Amino acid sequence: MKPLSLLIEILIILGVTIKTIKAEEHNKRQKERNVTTQVSVNEIKQYLSHILEQRTSSNVINKRENLLEKKKNQRKIRIKGIQNKDILKRSKNHLQKQAEKNFTDEGDQLFKMGIKVLQQSKSQKQKEEAYLLFAKAADMGNLKAMEKMADALLFGNFGVQNITAAIQLYESLAKEGSCKAQNALGFLSSYGIGMEYDQAKALIYYTFGSAGGNMMSQMILGYRYLSGINVLQNCEVALSYYKKVADYIADTFEKSEGVPVEKVRLTERPENLSSNSEILDWDIYQYYKFLAERGDVQIQKALHYFLKAAKAGSANAMAFIGKMYLEGNAAMPQNNATAFKYFSMAASKGNAIGLHGLGLLYFYGKGVPVNYVEALKYFQKAAEKGWPDAQFQLGFMYYSGSGIWKDYKLAFKYFYLASQSGQPLAIYYLAKMYATGTGVVRSCRTAVELYKGVCELGHWAEKFLTAYFAYKDGDIDSSLVQYALLAEMGYEVAQSNSAFILESKKANILEKEKMYPMALLLWNRAAIQGNVFARVKIGDYYYYGYGTKKDYQTAATHYSIAANKYHNAQAMFNLAYMYEHGLGITKDIHLARRLYDMAAQMSPDAHIPVLFAIMKLETTHLLRDILFFNQFTTRWNWLKLDNTIGPHWDLFVIGLIVPGLILLLRNHHG
Repeated sequence: MKPLSLLIEILIILGVTIKTIKAEEHNKRQKERNVTTQVSVNEIKQYLSHILEQRTSSNVINKRENLLEKKKNQRKIRIKGIQNKDILKRSKNHLQKQAEKNFTDEGDQLFKMGIKVLQQSKSQKQKEEAYLLFAKAADMGNLKAMEKMADALLFGNFGVQNITAAIQLYESLAKEGSCKAQNALGFLSSYGIGMEYDQAKALIYYTFGSAGGNMMSQMILGYRYLSGINVLQNCEVALSYYKKVADYIADTFEKSEGVPVEKVRLTERPENLSSNSEILDWDIYQYYKFLAERGDVQIQKALHYFLKAAKAGSANAMAFIGKMYLEGNAAMPQNNATAFKYFSMAASKGNAIGLHGLGLLYFYGKGVPVNYVEALKYFQKAAEKGWPDAQFQLGFMYYSGSGIWKDYKLAFKYFYLASQSGQPLAIYYLAKMYATGTGVVRSCRTAVELYKGVCELGHWAEKFLTAYFAYKDGDIDSSLVQYALLAEMGYEVAQSNSAFILESKKANILEKEKMYPMALLLWNRAAIQGNVFARVKIGDYYYYGYGTKKDYQTAATHYSIAANKYHNAQAMFNLAYMYEHGLGITKDIHLARRLYDMAAQMSPDAHIPVLFAIMKLETTHLLRDILFFNQFTTRWNWLKLDNTIGPHWDLFVIGLIVPGLILLLRNHHG
């Protein structure tokens, strides 16, 4: 069954009346002037919650055919009386194609209006209006609008999450060739969310999604080939996938600046999740997002404050005004002369941004003749002050030979300096140099890691914010789906966040028995990418048997990695306990004592636990010396203690020591 027909039935059920093409054409200009309509969130929820739940194919097809037939009948009068059958047939075909084209064009127009409303929306109400436009566009067969609605069902937009309905719509879209739908089905198969857990099927979906140009699929495949996840590890294949995505990201950065997104670690800040101090406030984030999208009102507001600050003598404000005039927008027309004026004012105060701005004007010949010598001079001055964009520009001049001799060693130097401050284009060009062996020894692994860093700056990273706010609002399932998708794309923070949510067993989209095994898988992926907390977690899972069989030896291996490589206090403490009791490793009291001391040195929080652990260790050691004075009675005495007090008699001893210590301290202070 075609998704077009399904969506028409849905809107008919909901009571949404589709106007005739003639009426829509009559109101087209009015819609362009006022694209938003009054809509309640209930309309969106009703649409989303019922999508694809009624699939009576015969009725739907008839309704679709009747709608088109009605439009054709309105035009039959024009050909009445024509006897020639061939002419009649051609005319009917022409009218049918024209009606379908008008229907499609109307859907496209509604989708574009929905995107515009969504981009400029600042309130929930405006977002709802955008999604109603998407719903109407989807009803008219617009595939992109259908994808928007399927995403809304999957991620739980407006508090309505219906994964079953989302899967049905994605499957219909996939048959129509939607690469976005294929990527979504691959993601759901890879986790077993609403679908059978099937990595082979997930790989097929990702492959088709990638072939269709889906960036997420390409990024996922790049990560899989880099890490050897259900495929043979192959750096060169990973490089080819990551390069495609990085090329796209670099192109967007050359056109405009991205919006930085803070990636909150749920594992580190559980007590602060109710506080906005730990993350950009949603309204502030939206404000900066609108600036990046060149929202007229927001830019006028920013310009007002910058002008006020510039009059007060702020060099940074002068430089930013110059930058705004250099780029230009609907609210503030591009003006090279004004940009030059403000950049010069800032540069005269030694401001790095102003110096860099003058360099750009001379480099591209904006308002002044192209002058690479002058550009080089200003870029060098700004670079000496540590401005990463200027360091990148210097690197680019040496890399491309713009006005100077090509010098790949100097290009590498400046790209590297800029990359240390996170300059995305510098990281991109470093990746290109390592991938091709230009100016450096070729290294596939280094190139892939750098390209991966660029890819992770894509617009999809905004899901970190929506996932975080969903978690903070208690919408655990919506948060998990978003974090899990980012985790599949190779984001280490998302992997640990997804594992953290699964471990809590608060989510409902996976069976409880699958949560620990999936969490262990994600902790492992995060650990491979250098997350020491995840490495300790893996040790805990094997120690206690969470999602896997108890394996003290494997637990000790992971604790050892975290202790030796990352000097983690928790891992040192756990490893010391295992050495003390000979769990999975050879018993070694002296090494246990040493590890306890190291844990206390590495973290102030470990002082109290280490104090009790060492007291217990020393006490049991003393008891052993007293009770086990003869090697012939050692085995008997040990067994006697175990049989009398129990296998955890050492904990019983601690229970006696602690109250005694408290009494001694009270008497001492008294």
